[in-house]
Amino acid sequence: MKILTLFSAFFLITGLLMGQDTYLHCGSVMDINTGKTSVEKTIIVSANKIKSIQSGYIEGSENDLIIDLKNKVVLPGFIDMHVHMEGESSPTRYIERFTKNDVDVAFQSTVYAKKTLMAGFTTVRDLGGSGVNIALRNAINRGIVVGPRIFTAGKAIGTTGGHADPTNGMRKELMGNPGPKEGVVNSPEDAKKAVRQRYKNGADVIKITATGGVMSVAKNGQNPQFTEEEIKAIVTTANDYGMLTAAHAHGDEGMQRAIRAGIKTIEHGTLMEEPTMDLMIKYNTFLVPTISAGKAAAAMADIPGFLPPVVAKKAKEIGPVSQRTFKKAYKKGVPIAFGTDAGVSPHGDNGKEFGYMHKAGMPVLDALQSATLTNSELLGMKEELGQLKEGFIADIVAVEQNPLDAVETLENVVFVMKDGKVYKQ
Repeated sequence: MKILTLFSAFFLITGLLMGQDTYLHCGSVMDINTGKTSVEKTIIVSANKIKSIQSGYIEGSENDLIIDLKNKVVLPGFIDMHVHMEGESSPTRYIERFTKNDVDVAFQSTVYAKKTLMAGFTTVRDLGGSGVNIALRNAINRGIVVGPRIFTAGKAIGTTGGHADPTNGMRKELMGNPGPKEGVVNSPEDAKKAVRQRYKNGADVIKITATGGVMSVAKNGQNPQFTEEEIKAIVTTANDYGMLTAAHAHGDEGMQRAIRAGIKTIEHGTLMEEPTMDLMIKYNTFLVPTISAGKAAAAMADIPGFLPPVVAKKAKEIGPVSQRTFKKAYKKGVPIAFGTDAGVSPHGDNGKEFGYMHKAGMPVLDALQSATLTNSELLGMKEELGQLKEGFIADIVAVEQNPLDAVETLENVVFVMKDGKVYKQ
């Protein structure tokens, strides 16, 4: 009899927990499509979905959870299309390639993941690490680690000596001859194999380094580093496997090759000229401006000894240009997707990008839409993420003020729900 009673109690408690809904009493709810706010609303969340949005402050049953956001402005969770969850800039980062094991990187990445989620970014696209980022994504999906929903490129693809060659800066005995498995290609056939390897490894997206870069230990930060035929092979193969493509690019010629070859997003685009902007509009290619990274790199370059001299030189040349280029591109009508390159800039400071975009001439609503509507569509999740809407995944954040009036409030998210679970309140 006691056993039956215990079982009955167990199933009763389990049933109550499973049936529990969450009622968010929201002072203001923003329609991200229009920027208009509705006051005194209740968002009802069941499991991981938005069940309904009701007028007034609705009370659920005694088993339901009520959360008071009556003095807050509520928005959909933000999406950052360019982060690097495995690391963060520091004076020791370059030597750490030789001193840290994968497990060290993995443990540290969990800290960055939590910071990102606490900043209101419920979804991110990780554009390159060692492959630990794939394991991090899996751990988050399983509920082992707290962090945002991750779409990851695994290890980025570059060319020999290019920005994503993992052996740059090493002495010759350590350089070896990395190939497609390590993300280094030198022909269309190599390129196809590298994409298929990433798919095999469990990557979601493909990222290439179409030009030189700032933070790698290589002298040129802007030269084209792939032939157009190689990029076409990458894009065609990625499309076969249903993988979104992104290209790191600072220099104009490398960008043009990537755009013509069908790459969907250009990351940074720092030295982009008007003909390239016209090409992006023609091909509906999106610019991910990462102004945060440009500012962070320029600031680090001014600190003696923070960066290797070859990196500091590039950072001083390229870093300060990013915001000016973004201003021109936005005014020209280039499609814009939100991304920060967090990892170059500090994780958790992702929200500062909204202010940088606004200062460069983009209305706050447009910046918010780039981080929600645009990015969810690029990720193939426009019917699930990016809006507060019945049937959508319950990724919900709240801030103290209306961001259309005070963009800086987006740097201090006070409530975070991801997948229907509250992580910050």
